[in-house]
Amino acid sequence: MDKKDEFKLFAKKHPELINYLDNHKDMSWQKLYEIYDIYGEDDKTWSKYLNNNSNISDIFKNMDMNKIQEHINNAQKALNVISEFTKSGASTIENIKGPTIPRPITKFFGD
Repeated sequence: MDKKDEFKLFAKKHPELINYLDNHKDMSWQKLYEIYDIYGEDDKTWSKYLNNNSNISDIFKNMDMNKIQEHINNAQKALNVISEFTKSGASTIENIKGPTIPRPITKFFGD
């Protein structure tokens, strides 16, 4: 097996390399291969490329904040509508119920 095939297997074992390449435009597969060719796969140099703990800024960098705000606004509108329905429904039920008259002990459900 030649060095290129070994690198391909290494890359398949570490899919986080794809995320690293997506987030760092100055890095390429060629550069990663050169690092692999020089240091191999068991070196500490891979720790910064294979870091599974991504920064919060990296997570938010790929998010569209306008879309998130739009979803939050839609959810808030839906909650307001539900709140209005439950408030008006509760007052209507209380008005319909009327006063309760206790049943005599001698009366049963079928009477």
